[in-house]
Amino acid sequence: MQTDTIIYIIISGILALVLALFQYIFKSKKTTKTYWFLAFLRFVSIYSVLLLLINPKFDKISFYDEKPNLIVAVDNSESITYLNQSENTSNVIKSIKQNEQLNENFNLKFYTFGKSVNQTDSLDFNDKQSNIADVFDRLSEVYNNSISPTLLITDGNQTYGYDYEFMTNRYQQAIFPVILGDTTTYTDIKIQQLNVNRYAYLKNKFPVEIIATYNGNTTVNSQLKITSGTTTVFSQPVSFSKNKTSQIVNLNLPANRVGVGSYKAEIIPLSNEKNTVNNVKNFAVEVIDQKTNVAIVSDLIHPDLGALKKAIESNEQRKAIILNSVEFLNQSEDFQLVIVYQPMNNFRALFKEIDRLKLNKIVVTGTKTNWSLLNQLQNNYSQQITNQTENFQPSLNQNYSTFIIDDLNFEAFPPLQSEFGETTFKVPFETLLFKTINGTQLEEPLLSTFEINDKREAILLGEDIWRWRAQSYLDEKSFNTFDNFIGKLVQYLSSKQRRSRLNVNYESFYNGNDNVKITAQYFNKNYEFDANENINITLKNKLTNDTKTYPFVLKNTNYQVDLSGLQAGDYSFTVKTSNGTISKSGELKILDYNVEQQFLNANVTKLENLAANSNGKAYFIGNTSSIIDDLLTDSRFATIQKSSKKIVPLIDWKYLLALIALSLAVEWFIRKYNGLI
Repeated sequence: MQTDTIIYIIISGILALVLALFQYIFKSKKTTKTYWFLAFLRFVSIYSVLLLLINPKFDKISFYDEKPNLIVAVDNSESITYLNQSENTSNVIKSIKQNEQLNENFNLKFYTFGKSVNQTDSLDFNDKQSNIADVFDRLSEVYNNSISPTLLITDGNQTYGYDYEFMTNRYQQAIFPVILGDTTTYTDIKIQQLNVNRYAYLKNKFPVEIIATYNGNTTVNSQLKITSGTTTVFSQPVSFSKNKTSQIVNLNLPANRVGVGSYKAEIIPLSNEKNTVNNVKNFAVEVIDQKTNVAIVSDLIHPDLGALKKAIESNEQRKAIILNSVEFLNQSEDFQLVIVYQPMNNFRALFKEIDRLKLNKIVVTGTKTNWSLLNQLQNNYSQQITNQTENFQPSLNQNYSTFIIDDLNFEAFPPLQSEFGETTFKVPFETLLFKTINGTQLEEPLLSTFEINDKREAILLGEDIWRWRAQSYLDEKSFNTFDNFIGKLVQYLSSKQRRSRLNVNYESFYNGNDNVKITAQYFNKNYEFDANENINITLKNKLTNDTKTYPFVLKNTNYQVDLSGLQAGDYSFTVKTSNGTISKSGELKILDYNVEQQFLNANVTKLENLAANSNGKAYFIGNTSSIIDDLLTDSRFATIQKSSKKIVPLIDWKYLLALIALSLAVEWFIRKYNGLI
């Protein structure tokens, strides 16, 4: 409490005492007990009111115990059942929950993980993937600022994601792996990895790379073969020994028929193999009879050119070539789409050639664009020429209806540089991305598409799109989202098909562990996106003829249905609107593959390294009692007593208000009783 406040309290006490004595003793000239008591009551009332006016503040210190958290993260993937550890896992969870000392010393938090992390203790061991690194990535967001030792109950076998062994740099907690499984080594021969492109071109050959591995001490011989249906298309003997534990087989298969071709790669199992599931891998290749060639034409050297080429060629069906304007004129008939990057003085002949061949095109403008020439070379739009540049950030048009676009968090992307001034369109167009300046969205297009005289065109009013691809990688740890965005734009512009009111987006085939998601867009007669339509998909298994119908769910600007979990096989489907007047049909294939069944035992080495890197300790599933004892006796995880200091103003003390009311009431009653009122 400050010195000034103490002085005010003392002065208030003296003033209250003087006033009380003046009224009841000095003024009345009476010194009876009643008057002295009344003077006391008046002193209490006045002094209390003055204290409220001064409102001094007091420090309130409270003490409390803070228990550490005990995080229990449990592997909920199918591999736990496959290794016969599901019952042991459930028993460990039960013993942890029922241990009174653990509950007394820790705040228990239970999580399960497979492909994603969930805060629950419910286990079914049905997840088809396991991403252990994601556990530490998610938990670090919540528990890095607290004491939270972590029990990781898993077999250590991860099917995708970053290497979890080195996630301790991000997750600053002691980790205690509970290893599900044993260290027994079994003789095993398997297909470790199979590499093949998703697409091939008719009458060409496509490469296949197979990496086979062996775990054992003796020399063994087997046969690697690839079959398509009942036909063997490739066969080769393979041999392994204690010193030769792997073999890489490269081969080429013919693409003789358009469509999806299914293949099965198999190594004939050894007589004493325990796990024969990992001897087989199914794969598929879609054979197409056309490849989209895209010309990226520029007389500048700019990183945008490489970014566009990489994004376009992320799809094996497309090839992009960077040319200058003269080189393009010499081979113009080889392309289905042209990206004209920042037209300059010598692009007049280029535009004439594009018009002659009736090619679709994307025009990308920027700070080096000759707008005077570009305004002359076409009649679809014109740019106000100011000779000034501006930075524009993108903002997605949620009502864009030409094709399905996912929001890549465009608002957080770096700005593009372009000519300052208004762009006026002379033809009907649709804006895909709006311009945004300093967080304010302008009703001006940054990226737009239009269709005129059976030709499709897009214009991007800004350079430095390479920064978007880099930002997409920083956000997603992958270029896929940006590349898919460019891929959809290229697909629309390179297609000659007429516009449809119902668009369905799907893959021809999916691996067994992939998410099978199909998206669709529906438009009304004016080709405006309709968010009120009921769309269903009817799926038929070609082998069993079983038919099921699933509803699409509206998600942002498209409809989506998740068919993950379907059995492997060939399916035909029909997507229909509620009235059934508009429909789209197609076929897809789900390959038989379960990555969780590829493991014979736990990954003990990696889990032990994880424990050592985090100052924890690894345990096998049979040492449950040791785990609990070590946690309870570890001094790092003791309960900590903490104090909390809170400044409380006197006006918050309700008892003082009650004292004022009581003293005034008693004073009034005594005065009334004695006839002083």
